[in-house]
Amino acid sequence: MLRSPNIWDTPATYELENLASDRAGVLDAAIDALHPLAGADLLDIGCGAGFHLPRFAARGARVVGVEPYPPLVALARERLAALDQSTGAPRATVVAAGAEQLPFADASVDIAHARWAYFFGAGCEPGLAELERVVRPGGLACLVDNDASRSTFGSWFRRAYPAYDPAGVERFWRRQGFHAQPLTIRWTFDRREDLEAVVAIELPPAVAEAVIAEHPGLDVDYAVVVHWKRY
Repeated sequence: MLRSPNIWDTPATYELENLASDRAGVLDAAIDALHPLAGADLLDIGCGAGFHLPRFAARGARVVGVEPYPPLVALARERLAALDQSTGAPRATVVAAGAEQLPFADASVDIAHARWAYFFGAGCEPGLAELERVVRPGGLACLVDNDASRSTFGSWFRRAYPAYDPAGVERFWRRQGFHAQPLTIRWTFDRREDLEAVVAIELPPAVAEAVIAEHPGLDVDYAVVVHWKRY
């Protein structure tokens, strides 16, 4: 299990990041084009506090969130329980587990999704082996990560982590048989203080302070890449 300090330590601030991220639905549209969600069995691996689970369920998927960190499992279950109270029917479930040992039968999943969770490149091979096991023939793995080679946020990421090698990461995914779909989304915040709080949990303090001083407004262009593979 890899520690994720942004969401583990500050889940309320990470919620603000989720609310600001990709309001236009670019990522959701790209995933749906690869494999329609309606009627699919979907795993959201590293689901955190469960932000995406109701949205996937509302689009017709049978959804299970997978999260290894117990406090986030509790938050995700609280989110779903509140929704169940308002709708009268379960929309999704959450299990406590890690990507390296998924508690699901072989060939039982149509879509495996992870968004900024676990699948960051070399070192995630145990999780990839689990995807190979649980995804059905014809099913899809869809893994979303930063594209640090471009965009405003990408330039911030390179400043914060100069040893990061985007080209090397892409070579890793090609060796694993994944395709890469580059996309550009946006952070769109309602309040400046929310943008500043999110920048502070995503970048080291010195870099965060510098980019907050340099970048005006409430909007940030943000390059991502969808690594996907059909089984």
